[in-house]
Amino acid sequence: MLNIVIFGAPGSGKGTQSTKISEKYALEHISTGDMLRAEIKANTEFGKKANSYISKGHLIPDEVMIDKLDDLMKKKNGVKGFIFDGFPRTIAQGKALDEMLEKYDEKVTVVLSLEVEEDELVDRILKRGEISGRSDDNRETVEARLNVYHNQTEPLKNYYSEQFKLVRIPGQGTIDEVFESISTVLDRIIG
Repeated sequence: MLNIVIFGAPGSGKGTQSTKISEKYALEHISTGDMLRAEIKANTEFGKKANSYISKGHLIPDEVMIDKLDDLMKKKNGVKGFIFDGFPRTIAQGKALDEMLEKYDEKVTVVLSLEVEEDELVDRILKRGEISGRSDDNRETVEARLNVYHNQTEPLKNYYSEQFKLVRIPGQGTIDEVFESISTVLDRIIG
């Protein structure tokens, strides 16, 4: 199986590129953000549990997210692989993902790190906020989210780099230019 972690700061294009990768390579796209919103909206047991943390401003505990991902893995027989978008966000989550995949004799194949300059990230998110009306896409929230990314998520680069799995992808340019860089990497891996 081809198991990809797509990695990058908020506004780097993870969701957009994950969709394109999923379509071209027939991989199952797991966006933890989309999954959480859908579960909460559907008022499932998991959604209620997740919302009990989110509504108080807390992160969902790692073991709760890993259990949910584990359930998804069990149900996805016959898929060619997964794209993990929005998870892991910490080294502890990276280790938990590795352990969970190991149960299925799987591993993270490659980590695609979308590299975008900070000013560009802020501009992208603010423009997205203007277009979509997302209230959390304002300068104050963007700066807070980037701080969290730099402090908690960015250390994953070293974690995956030490495993020789991290590939840095230039994230500036058109969507198609970025995807072409990603495709070159994945085509080489698939061989």
